[in-house]
Amino acid sequence: MVRRLIVVLGDQLNRDSGVFDDFDPAQDRVWMAEVAGEANHVWSHKARIALFLSAMRHFRETLIAEGIPTIYHQLGDHSFATLSDALAAEIVSLKPSAILMARAGEFRLQEAIARCASDHGLPLYLAPDRHFIISTGDFALWARNRNMLRSEYLYRVLRRRTGILMVGTTPQGGRWNYDAENRQAFGRQGPPPVRPPARFPPDAITREVLRDVETHFPSHPGHTADFDWPVTPTQAKSALTDFLDHRLAQFGRYQDALWTGHPYLFHARLSPALNLKLLAPSEVLAAAVKSIDVGNAPLAAVEGFVRQILGWREFIRGIYWTRMPAYLDHNALEARNRLPAFYWTADTDMACLHEVIGQTLRYGYAHHIQRLMVAGLFALLLGVEPRQVHEWFLAVYVDAVEWVELPNTLGMSQYADGGLVASKPYVASGRYIQRMSNYCDRCRFKPDQGIGPTACPFTTLYWDFLIRHRARFAHHPRTALQWRSLERFDEPTRVAIVRQAAELRARLA
Repeated sequence: MVRRLIVVLGDQLNRDSGVFDDFDPAQDRVWMAEVAGEANHVWSHKARIALFLSAMRHFRETLIAEGIPTIYHQLGDHSFATLSDALAAEIVSLKPSAILMARAGEFRLQEAIARCASDHGLPLYLAPDRHFIISTGDFALWARNRNMLRSEYLYRVLRRRTGILMVGTTPQGGRWNYDAENRQAFGRQGPPPVRPPARFPPDAITREVLRDVETHFPSHPGHTADFDWPVTPTQAKSALTDFLDHRLAQFGRYQDALWTGHPYLFHARLSPALNLKLLAPSEVLAAAVKSIDVGNAPLAAVEGFVRQILGWREFIRGIYWTRMPAYLDHNALEARNRLPAFYWTADTDMACLHEVIGQTLRYGYAHHIQRLMVAGLFALLLGVEPRQVHEWFLAVYVDAVEWVELPNTLGMSQYADGGLVASKPYVASGRYIQRMSNYCDRCRFKPDQGIGPTACPFTTLYWDFLIRHRARFAHHPRTALQWRSLERFDEPTRVAIVRQAAELRARLA
């Protein structure tokens, strides 16, 4: 008799999960499954599929070595199309008394498992999820009576609650953030010397996974030749140490900078391990703060890093679970255009997009400014339907789990939620990309031109965006100055901008 069938998903690979609290090997079974439907829900990058499958198979080996009875359905050894199909067959076979799991990382998947349990008359229990700093229930309480939900407010609450970077009730150093010291460009000299991140060459399990990916998903985007991500907790801890020792000190200063041929720069590359729960955020935060004490990094750099994990990551998760499923359909700016085909090929003469998308297809990775202010910005200015942008971001990045990807894309990047996540749309012309990178140096387009054959498409579409959305944002307290810049254009110039933007959209349709 099976008391509980414990469902473990590909982004729930933490051994300290609440699903193991009362585990009885005589009565309980862990259940895991690889199914093609999860790779095809969106047209997933090969490296993304490989990361999930490799980490899952390594976790399976850990459980088996500990004597935990584990049922594992490996890709190619079964004919189940979806996770629900596989789970339903297991329920019929084992006849468990209940299903136990931690909350899934996708509303869609959580609902599918709940329906499967209900269809078979089984209770579905959700175990405590200790991975996050604040529970979804606590977030809902915090958000309940607020007119505006801003990550900065939650960040300060969590700083006080955890004591991270606090001296009593006062922020360490006397300030809550150090943006004035952070987010600088490299200048024309380019990045200072930066040690490449630690690599984790594929072991036997990962090599098998890479072969399986090429066999079962040959037409999917991206490549696996450069796959070197950490796929175990031990490797993830090593990646954390590498970042703290060699890149954290400069992370804050250069976290927004971009440079050709440098995909990682001073970034941590820890989001895949965090999102699959190979690393606990509490562990990462404690180690980062310790870097100040041992002299590895200044307060400004550490605060910028802490803000992303303690503030933004927790805020985004709360938004997702308090706003789904309606959040998925938000389209506040009524964007209806199609995502250009070059997002799947990098075949474009815009140097910045060629660089960022090409890097994405090669590694399954781009850092947050490449995502927000290059790939995401162009889609926003072009007026691409937000759900198409979301599905691309979910498909192509190895760290993409919907709870974190969707609000970042629809809210932060596309302003599709009308200001719930971001207080203003993050729009800029090609001049921003020129200032923060060297991408424009080898591009035929001129970032200071919005009209004519060499006008930067970002700049053309930026001014067109301001014109199209003038009524909405011209008097917004955080955007009025930006929209006021339209006043320097006479009517013929505005007409020319709108015409050139329309022609650009038509070519990319």
